[in-house]
Parts: sequence; C-alpha cells; structure tokens
Amino acid sequence: MLERTRAQSPFYTEDHEAFRDVMRSFVSREIEPYASQWDEAGEFPRELYAKAAGIGLLALGFPEECGGVPADPFMKIVASQELARAGAGGISASLMSHTIGSPPIARAARPEIKARVLPEVLSGRKISALAITEPGGGSDVANLRTKARRDGDHYVVSGEKTFITSGMRADYITTAVRTGGEGAGGVSLLLIEGDTPGLSRTKLKKMGWWASDTATLHFDDCRVPVENLIGEEGQGFKLIMQNFNSERMGMAAGCTAFARVCVEEAIAYARERKTFGKPISQHQVIRHKLVDMAQKVAASQAMLEMLAWRLGQGQNPVAEICMMKNQATQTMAFCASEAVQIFGGAGYMRGIKVERIYREVKVNAIGGGTEEIMKDLASRQMGF
Repeated sequence: MLERTRAQSPFYTEDHEAFRDVMRSFVSREIEPYASQWDEAGEFPRELYAKAAGIGLLALGFPEECGGVPADPFMKIVASQELARAGAGGISASLMSHTIGSPPIARAARPEIKARVLPEVLSGRKISALAITEPGGGSDVANLRTKARRDGDHYVVSGEKTFITSGMRADYITTAVRTGGEGAGGVSLLLIEGDTPGLSRTKLKKMGWWASDTATLHFDDCRVPVENLIGEEGQGFKLIMQNFNSERMGMAAGCTAFARVCVEEAIAYARERKTFGKPISQHQVIRHKLVDMAQKVAASQAMLEMLAWRLGQGQNPVAEICMMKNQATQTMAFCASEAVQIFGGAGYMRGIKVERIYREVKVNAIGGGTEEIMKDLASRQMGF
C-alpha cells in the first residue's frame, strides 16, 4: 500500500528498481532473520560487510577508480530505505558507517591514501568510521579540543572522541583534530588507523541501536604520519560540512522508511488482533491512527524525493535538507509511538520491529545534527 514504485513516481528508473530487488532480497535473506538476535548480542558478524560489498551496496557513490559505483541520490534512497525494512537501525548504522567516514578520504586525501584505503573499505575487508563528537561537545564542531601537534613527519594526537559509530571495530578512523588556533579555521582531518599505538576504546551501551558498536576513543599521544592528513591543515571544518548534506539525506530516507515499517506492521497486526468480536482495524480510532501515520509517511517521502531531485540538478538546498531531517525524524517518532500503542502490550515486548524502532527514535533526532541545530541552521539559511 505504501510502496513507492515507478508507476507512482517519475524519479525511479529500471536501474533503481533492479537494485531495489537486489537490496530487498539481500535484506530478507541476510539481515531480517537475524536482526533480533544481533540486537540482543550487541553486534553483528563482521562477515556482513563483505556480503554487502558483494551486491555493490558499500561501493555506491564512491569513485570508480577506487572500487566505487556511480550512484545518483535516488539510488542512495533505495539503499537506505531497503535496509530499513529489517527494522534494525543499529545494523544499518554500523554497516554503512563508511558513508560518513570515507567521503572525506575520497574527496581530499592524498592519492596514495585513497588507493590504499578505499578499496579495502568498499570491498568490506576494512571498516571506516568518522570521529568528530567529543565528551565536552557535539554539535559545536568548531570548538573541538582534540589536539594534533606536528612533530617532524608525524602529528601527535591527544584527546577523546565519543558516541563513535563502529568505534570499536573501525580500522580507519577519519578524525577531526585541532592543528591550529581557536575556531573553525584551526580544525583539520586526520586518518588514524585502528592499530595506532596509544589509541584505546571503551564500548558504550545505548537505549537503542544495540547491534551497532559505539565507542569512546582515547588518543594518548598517538603518532600519525603527516601523509594521513586529509586535505590541507585548517580545511577540516569545510570537509566536515560537505559531509552533512549526504548524511542528513541518508538519515531522512532511513527514518521515513522506518516510519513506513511501523505503519505496515501496525496494519498487519490490526487486521489480526480482535477485540469485542472484531479486528481492531474495524474500530474507528485505530483506522484513524493508521491513516494519520500513512499520511505523514507519504508527505515525508514526497519531500525527500523532491529534494533528491534538486540535488541531482546540482542545487544545494541546505535549509530544506535540515527541515527534511526534522520532518523525517518527527514522522518516525509519531509512527513508532502510534504503532506501539496499536500493538498494546505486545508492542512493549522485545523482539518485534515496532518495539526496536521505538527505542531508536531519539538517536536519529540527535545524530547528524540535533533537531534544534537543524532549525537554527535552516533559519540562518532562510535569512532570519
């Protein structure tokens, strides 16, 4: 009922739909049967990266010379939304952490670093992460404190990063550091390898996204080769900002799809669950909840696809992307809450999709830029 197909939308080509079929088969075979088990275990098998690489998922949007595959914004939407069908955001987050960790490498690292690192990541042999947030600050990127002091042909890195997705297992960590003075102009990006002496990691426990390993990283005088600098000194803030459009669109696509899963699960349950001699789907209050949920999902999907089209036309609608992220996270929050309510006591039990998605609402409203930061950024872009 809620599916977006080529017949309903002018944006998806035969190539998009063929990839959707591949993704759907992959998720139903390799992820969905194990999602609850992996969530309870707090991790998923590392072999999943190689399996995802085998269908071309990890390579989407990266340069062909490094093992990548060209992909327009709609191909990325297909990937994000098909992954969400498993109802396991933690798996999606860690499996795709390279989509925030590796673009700065592809965009600005030295050719020899690109040639060494990206094929390993895109083939699923290595894991890439992005480390920006610090214990003392998250959204205030310009004032980060982790320092990188130049010492001959190395930088010596000291400080901490926290809430790092794939932080425990990452082999390559794209890390924001301070190489200069205060403010955005003193921020640079370094590629820090996972086996660097002085790097230690602390695993974190979370409300949701259990299957995604999340860590605090401790840098104790880590010596990082100068050639691991991504771009030039002082360009880190700009590179981080360039990452955000893609990250926020990816999160918006995923959140809209998680909301859709909640609607579909709630409809199926409402048709089966009976009270007072009839399925609860025949009670007006439940029917109205389902319509409200479906309406919000349809609106979010329409906004998402129009923004994807604008990005494909070379536009840079920053304000609208910020609003899109909030629209999607708020839609997810509404639909997850209503789905659990429709399920009743069953919705409070672990092991079903709507319960898991309900626990994952808040991380999406915080990660990639909080709702408050999104509103403030959008307002500035709009001139007030």
